[in-house]
Amino acid sequence: MTTAVGMIQFFSSGVCFKKTVKKMNKKLVWIAGIVGSLALGGLIALAGSQNGALWMGLPLFALCCGVAFMVQWLLFIPAYLFQTERYFDLAGSLTYISLVLVALLLSGSADPRSFIIGGLVIIWACRLGTFLFSRVSLEGEDKRFRTIKPDFLQFLMTWTIQGLWVSVTLAAGLAAMTVYEHKPIGLLGAIGISLWVFGFVVEVVADKQKGKFRREQPGKFITLGLWRYSRHPNYFGEIVLWLGIALLALPVLQGWQYATLISPIFVIFLLVKVSGIRMLEHRANKRWGEDPEYQFYRSNTPVLVPRFRF
Repeated sequence: MTTAVGMIQFFSSGVCFKKTVKKMNKKLVWIAGIVGSLALGGLIALAGSQNGALWMGLPLFALCCGVAFMVQWLLFIPAYLFQTERYFDLAGSLTYISLVLVALLLSGSADPRSFIIGGLVIIWACRLGTFLFSRVSLEGEDKRFRTIKPDFLQFLMTWTIQGLWVSVTLAAGLAAMTVYEHKPIGLLGAIGISLWVFGFVVEVVADKQKGKFRREQPGKFITLGLWRYSRHPNYFGEIVLWLGIALLALPVLQGWQYATLISPIFVIFLLVKVSGIRMLEHRANKRWGEDPEYQFYRSNTPVLVPRFRF
């Protein structure tokens, strides 16, 4: 989804990238990004496959990671031919749903934990994918793709990074869906489910509040509803729900599978340092930085974790 574009913008705008480009051809950089994404995806696939289910002799977790990249590459072809990014976010959602279905159908021993994780991920993917698709449709295009689409390798790297994003973000939940050993949901699982529900509700409500505000008061910054307590409550909800998935998955993980718990850490890093808060804060400061009301809002409202004022 948009996270992949944010990762490219993060690295391409950085000092390290600029220094590298002076020494290397840009095409080599895009190739390195593709190879690096596949390498990282391979490491996650190895870790998550330990003690996991097999399908026709192949580790099911690794197979799912491969599906994540294959779906992206297949959808990249028409996107490049028709020079469109309109279905990029939907492709991310489709990939999440595809991995969940592959894991549940091929594991041969799915238990209640697996179905719950799968169901929660599908609900989240459908909601976020349609929300982002609707937003792009209303705006006509995602302007960040203007310079990316014409370049075959850079555009391919964007889709490949999205495959990596799906694989890593879903890793803990996917590992739990592809294990042989099953355990009762238990207290930790119940806490995980509760966290997911809380985070999902926060994210949905925050997105709806901002969408309504932008339609009614275009060009202004929002300070109403959940946005009164956090400058990015939608991202707070996103982080919390993936922490919930990790807690729900934790009891059945073992050995190298614990490495898949990087999932929520990866989400936090991306949203805080790469594609979400970092970019939006820069854009907001550029647009309203001289506005005294925005300065007051910024100085009195946490950037992420809500602080309730009564």
